[in-house]
Amino acid sequence: MALGLPDRLVGREAELTVLRDAIAQLQAGTGGVVLVEGEPGIGKSSLVAAATAAGQDAGCTVLFGVADQATHPLPLRLLYDCLGITQHATDPRNAEFLRVARAEWPDALLSNAVHAAVPDMLVTLIEEDCTSAPTMMVLDDVQWADDMSLDVCRRLASTAAHLPLLLVLSCRPVPRGWGMRQLRAALRGHTTATISLGPLGPDAIYDLLADVVGAPPGPALVDLAAQTSGNPLYARELVESLVREGGVTVGEHAELRETSLSTVRRSLAAALDSRLSFVGAEALDMLRVAALLGREFAVTEVAALLGRSTIGIANYLQEAAAAGILVDAGQQMAFRHPLIRQALYDGMPTALRVALHQDAARALHDIGSVEPQRVAQQLLESGRVGNRWARRWLADSAPVLAVRAPHIATELLHRELEHGVADDSDRAVFSVALAQILIGTGDHEKAAIRARQALAVSKDPADRGRMYWVLARALFSGGDNHAAVAALGQALKQTDVPDAWRARLLGSLAMFQRAGTGALDAAGSTARRALEIGEKAGDTVAVAYALTNLWANHSVQRRHLSALECVDQALQTLSNNDNHADLRAYALHARIFTLQNLSRWSDAEKALREARQFLFNSDRGEDTMSSVTAAVLMYWLGQWDDALAELDSVDHSISAMTYRGLRESGPVWLWHGVAALVAVRRDDRATADAHLRAGLRQPPVTIADRENTDFMLFAQALAAEQDGDQHRALSHLGGLLARQPSEMTLIHQWLPGVLRLALAVDDRSAAVAALEACRAEAAAEQVPARAAAAADWCTGLYERDTAPLRSAIEHYRAVGVRVEQAGALEDLAVVLAEQGNTAESKHVIGEAIDLYSRFGAAWDIRRAEGRLRQYGIRCGVRGSRPKRPTHGWDALTPAENKVALLVATGCSTSDIAQSMYLTRRTVQTHISHILAKLGMSSRVEIAREAFNRNPTVISTDQ
Repeated sequence: MALGLPDRLVGREAELTVLRDAIAQLQAGTGGVVLVEGEPGIGKSSLVAAATAAGQDAGCTVLFGVADQATHPLPLRLLYDCLGITQHATDPRNAEFLRVARAEWPDALLSNAVHAAVPDMLVTLIEEDCTSAPTMMVLDDVQWADDMSLDVCRRLASTAAHLPLLLVLSCRPVPRGWGMRQLRAALRGHTTATISLGPLGPDAIYDLLADVVGAPPGPALVDLAAQTSGNPLYARELVESLVREGGVTVGEHAELRETSLSTVRRSLAAALDSRLSFVGAEALDMLRVAALLGREFAVTEVAALLGRSTIGIANYLQEAAAAGILVDAGQQMAFRHPLIRQALYDGMPTALRVALHQDAARALHDIGSVEPQRVAQQLLESGRVGNRWARRWLADSAPVLAVRAPHIATELLHRELEHGVADDSDRAVFSVALAQILIGTGDHEKAAIRARQALAVSKDPADRGRMYWVLARALFSGGDNHAAVAALGQALKQTDVPDAWRARLLGSLAMFQRAGTGALDAAGSTARRALEIGEKAGDTVAVAYALTNLWANHSVQRRHLSALECVDQALQTLSNNDNHADLRAYALHARIFTLQNLSRWSDAEKALREARQFLFNSDRGEDTMSSVTAAVLMYWLGQWDDALAELDSVDHSISAMTYRGLRESGPVWLWHGVAALVAVRRDDRATADAHLRAGLRQPPVTIADRENTDFMLFAQALAAEQDGDQHRALSHLGGLLARQPSEMTLIHQWLPGVLRLALAVDDRSAAVAALEACRAEAAAEQVPARAAAAADWCTGLYERDTAPLRSAIEHYRAVGVRVEQAGALEDLAVVLAEQGNTAESKHVIGEAIDLYSRFGAAWDIRRAEGRLRQYGIRCGVRGSRPKRPTHGWDALTPAENKVALLVATGCSTSDIAQSMYLTRRTVQTHISHILAKLGMSSRVEIAREAFNRNPTVISTDQ
């Protein structure tokens, strides 16, 4: 059937088809999201209007709202308008909602909780609409919406496919603030049909002109309209302005009158900047300068460009704001409509604009506090190459710019290099900066080419040291470890390399020697040389880099106390250096790893909190490796729900999980490995198999790769065991027995499992190999720690001796490693049953299953029950196993319980994330789990129940 959309919207037939299909799916009961995006004046509102009419014609419930452009939009104003929630609401349901939302609650805590729950209540209202009829929710200009409205949109987007709900959102392509960025990120994670409205083609512009003037346009009018670059609003207002001024004759065709170019320009300006007539000449001059800085600008920057004080231009700013040209944008000001800014910008002659952009760049630089990317943007807009000052500034700023604004830096660097930089030193600096950017984007081959080009023309020894360092990094990242080591060797042969760079080059060589070729002794010697030279040169980065290499070597050798000393020294060295956050983050994660190896688990948890505090302070709160590191720690502590919540918050791209200059894509294997292992132990094979397929898609090549695949291998083995093939399960773990001398993999944490499987299939040689490997790991430890406990476990299991098993269990119980404690308890129960000690065996297996239940390890419970059943011991309802609760407050993890209490005190998602050192997405995952476990649907219900359970605790927290 026809869905009511017009047969033709000028030039938008393909876009209309997308809407037709979405509405047809909605009628069939399947919802979704359609995102309509485009620049101002491109036709979004027309398409949205067509969609609204089509939904009504199709018999859907249509809810429509448009966000107002306001400096401080009222919370949820867009959703209130859309749902008709007003003071005069006639719908009893909406009136009751408004009464609850605006009520004065006697208890401040409850009042806060109710207000925090209003978004949940709105979602519930919309879901109720969907139960009565397919619902189409159309929201226009959402870039102006408040963050709370955008948060509701994010939640609706995640559930639309499961409801008869079609969410149509219209916005501009550039997010205005944090809320829009988060909404766009969420939409990428769902099935979203995106309609990107670009410029209209010549035929569509022709039809539009015909509609405006009432006749087919002539060639001159068509040529003039082409100057609007396909923007329908530009074209319409230009022609309407010409018609008003008598510049168009209409007969068989509509054509321009005989007129001068100045008249046409005047018409174009009139079409776009009619509001400008409301301000004086001096204010207009200020606005033209402001237009150079973009849609938004800092007042201090405009004052600097004009050579005046902020007070001196204050009246002009107020005048422009009163005329509706400028609006407040937080700490900056902005043009209310970008077309006005564009009209001002285009109204300046090209030569003048180029010169002004160059002057603006220098003026911004002279301010001193302006970020280099702002200066770079002005240079980019100028389009001029070869300016002496600009080149000098770019040469000095390229390294910083490459990190902070890689896209702008890439364009500037390419432009200068392509137009022939005469100065060899500048060419070298530009080339190596471009190489660093290419490494970050994964284009390692081109990065190596650029680094070699830099070396070919560079004369300065310090610059050459940096260029060799970048070249080696590009080669190593591209998989050519031999070439990387050779490049470093060539650099180190040069006697004039400054000691600071010599130390950094040696630090890279040490890393490549161990992680690439496994030359542990050579890596240690190289790292010590790097440390010595770096300390003499006073280069903190070189010193910290060398210390992290020594940390790695000590960790491989199981000298964990020495490793901890090295990483603590590295962190102390970097404490006053803000320019190398990646290196500091790496050292913080290394410290967490070492504290686990020393069985100092509570200290490891504290170190994780300290690492996240640093990341928050460095604007790196969404750091991917932080979540992976946290998930590994939580896995061993038995906090599996929290571990999965951390993993769910991770950006799964390889580039996001790479330490710049330190590690490659190993964390991707680790991410899939932890997730797969939890899933397989919880008997969720579909999820486990999906992670195993993804993780095993790329085989490990280097030592560093192998070090991150152990979780994946153990998950693969348990999956085979679940399938009843213990021989295949054991074969998957064979590689763990052959740890290479330079490999860091903590094989002792898996060897009790290897030994259990080997004994189960009566492979005595494999069992002995596992036992000896674990004892060797323990013997290598500087102080007895994790490996020593694992060796006791393996010894007791192999020799069927309860004493070493009890020793391991007491260690795990004392340090809080619940996962290993549960496994050792299971094996002790089996040994006791073999010896005829049925009573104690039943008690021990009950404790093990109690722990497994807390983790949700359904497969481990089934395996343990099966192993004990052959001895006549049953662990069912008459056993000592308490069932792991799945609903109610007792089902909440410690983290979920804390989140629930914070929700009850009225804290927002952002507040909770800040206080618990979590990402917003992790907090949202926790809240979803809480609602499911408590059988609730809103924050208000959480708050009421929490308050009823323990009002004293909540009041104290508040």
